[in-house]
Amino acid sequence: MRIEFSGVLLLLLAGVGSGIAQVSGPTTQTQEATQASTVIPTLADAKDLASKGQLEKAMEVLQALAKVEPEEAGVERLLGMVLYQKEMLPAAEAAFAKAITQDSSDRASQQMRGITLYRLGRPGEAIPLLEGTQTASITGANVEPQYVLGLCYSDARRYDDARRAFAKQFGFGADTAEAYLITARMLLRREFADQAAVFASKAVELNPTLPLAHQLLGEIALAKADLPTAVKKLEEERKLNPLNGALYDRLGDAYVRNGQFEEARSALNKAILLEPNTTGPYILLGEALVKLGEPIQALHYLVRAATMDPNNSVTHNMLGQAYRAMGRMADANREYKLSVEIQHRNDPKPGGKPAGGNR
Repeated sequence: MRIEFSGVLLLLLAGVGSGIAQVSGPTTQTQEATQASTVIPTLADAKDLASKGQLEKAMEVLQALAKVEPEEAGVERLLGMVLYQKEMLPAAEAAFAKAITQDSSDRASQQMRGITLYRLGRPGEAIPLLEGTQTASITGANVEPQYVLGLCYSDARRYDDARRAFAKQFGFGADTAEAYLITARMLLRREFADQAAVFASKAVELNPTLPLAHQLLGEIALAKADLPTAVKKLEEERKLNPLNGALYDRLGDAYVRNGQFEEARSALNKAILLEPNTTGPYILLGEALVKLGEPIQALHYLVRAATMDPNNSVTHNMLGQAYRAMGRMADANREYKLSVEIQHRNDPKPGGKPAGGNR
């Protein structure tokens, strides 16, 4: 009896063990499935998504990670980068600011916050952030902090500081002719023409044969409608740099504005030979030829310009003048009308941006 009982007991125990196995098997699989469904993506996942250009998904992951306490280091910086790339600048600036609050040594966030503040029109706030992070370009944003710092200084009228920043950006000594020239170029681009002239003149004083220095002085004079000075400086540049196509374009422009149409023809022919894929010389040459009473010749160059860039209203206006000089009034009126339509097409829309997007 004892043996039989033991056998029954063993069978019962085996049955219990079997039952446990049957119950525990599915339960374990369900738990694993539940755990898999509740896995939270990581910062590494967000970085991978961002690197593949999946910015919306990366932002969703980062916003979820930002709610986890304590927040992981690097989440706000990457969120700021994603928002910056999506042109959501106020939100990007806030993310970079939070990243800096979490880690005051986060230089990348300091740089990007400074750059973002500059783009938001707040250069004064950007300067101290960029001054404290004098490093090379930032991975993932393709921006140069030194260049942006120079622009901030320019807007703050700190021109010598701008010169030092631009010199560092381009690898020039801060007090060299090249440093003064590059700064003058940047200042003219930002419409600080008077200060640009001061710096360009200093560049010429330091190195009278520096390429492009006289040309820049000519362009500044042209911008200020000082045509005799523009012609003089551009002619001086021609002696130093006779194979510069852009020079002949600017010189031709100065000649046209100054009423020197034969000289303009000669200069603009050279510009076209050196820069055949730029529309400016074709348009200016067409204008000069119309003024010289050669509208048929003008038409050749203006039609070429219109083929290269059909949406340039100036080209169509000049085509209208050429056709009018030839007595082809229907063609002239068509071109004048098209010129006006293109201008209106590019006018800012009420409450919106100009057609064609941003700068």
